[in-house]
Amino acid sequence: MQGVKAIMDIRRVNNVVEKMNKGEKAYGMNMIFPSTTIVELAGRAGFDFVTFDSEHGPFTIDILDDLCRVADMAGLTPFARVPNIEDSTILRFLDRGIMGITGPHIVDGARAKQLANAARYVPRGQRSFGSGRGAYFGGPPSGESYMSHMNDHLLVTAQLEDLQVLDNLDDILSVDGIDLYASGAQDIAQSMGIPGQPTHPDVLAFEKEVRKRVHTAGKKMADEVMPSARAVSIFMEGSKAYLEAQKGS
Repeated sequence: MQGVKAIMDIRRVNNVVEKMNKGEKAYGMNMIFPSTTIVELAGRAGFDFVTFDSEHGPFTIDILDDLCRVADMAGLTPFARVPNIEDSTILRFLDRGIMGITGPHIVDGARAKQLANAARYVPRGQRSFGSGRGAYFGGPPSGESYMSHMNDHLLVTAQLEDLQVLDNLDDILSVDGIDLYASGAQDIAQSMGIPGQPTHPDVLAFEKEVRKRVHTAGKKMADEVMPSARAVSIFMEGSKAYLEAQKGS
């Protein structure tokens, strides 16, 4: 029974939080399609985390359950970009075992507060407590100590990808509970009326200004502490390199 109790007392840790606390970077893989095999391989390759792009990818709740389960077994911390920041949406992701939430289109302080409150338990937020796999199916470790631990090991990222962000950035940066900030060049370009031009000088100037003000506020951009590679890019670039090497030999 002691072995069973030891297993039940294990609490998930967030690899990114652990590395941030040591002043180190964490490295991850971004997935726009579900694949438990790729999640397992990412863990074996040595990645620290995996991010499921549920804003644009076909990630259903039942699939996320399995993806998070495999991520846990592979030693990866599962993150997700959610399709919206409604409390019910964020809750369903967290209850699967997601330990990092990226909220898209955070354009003002009100939306930043909504994101922060939905992601954490009291007293740091208003997340509802449920008994899904993310909360060990309601069994130990549970209760107040579990909630405190999860609050500490959750990462909340606000994605700043709209032109109006610049007018509201001070309010956004003043919100407690937002840990990191991210850009989104494609949507920034669209909001500027220059769709499909993520490297346009105006987009780059916008991103530079946002980054400067984030730093002035004593905060960090996500890519500074947790850079990630796209799974599709890894496959395509690796495949092309292999084919070129074979054809040239």
